Amino acid sequence: MVRARRVLREVRVPYREIDIEADEEAAAKVKDWTGFYSVPTIVVAEGEGLDPALPLSPLPEGASPRGVDRGGMITEPRADQLVSFLRRHGLVSHGTL
Repeated sequence: MVRARRVLREVRVPYREIDIEADEEAAAKVKDWTGFYSVPTIVVAEGEGLDPALPLSPLPEGASPRGVDRGGMITEPRADQLVSFLRRHGLVSHGTL
């Protein structure tokens, strides 16, 4: 989580952090999307919603979601994976990082 926060701050992308230990609805969604209670799971959502703005690409059964750009969401990304994900969504320019 620390890495994702650092990257989001460095590239100045506003974000909302949701504690899935305190929010049962968010926890259920993360578990449904990833198969795990994976944090951080970064979602590009519409407005204040929780659901990804884009359809999610499926994961093969039993596969780890770690670092996989699934369209509107990425889970437990490395810094470079997160920056690439943010660029693809037009949230970061190519000259950043």
